[in-house]
Amino acid sequence: MHDDARPNTTRETPTLLDSFRWEQFCHPPYSPDLSPSDFHLCSHLKKFLAGQQFASDDEIKVNVQNWFRLQAAEFYEASMLQLVQR
Repeated sequence: MHDDARPNTTRETPTLLDSFRWEQFCHPPYSPDLSPSDFHLCSHLKKFLAGQQFASDDEIKVNVQNWFRLQAAEFYEASMLQLVQR
């Protein structure tokens, strides 16, 4: 999230993010309609992952991919119908 919070305005933060080679999503601050975490899918995925511990990144990837595969088509349809029309 890019806003004017002190940790986001220091020189160290962009350097640290670059060192991890993390992709950054650009969207205006205070625009929850554009925030990736607000979509229907994320809340369900968070519930699935809650309380679990994983030994590696690969283990997380496998579990998340399996969770996606187990969702019925109606689950994805419901999430698409909840998106705001633009």
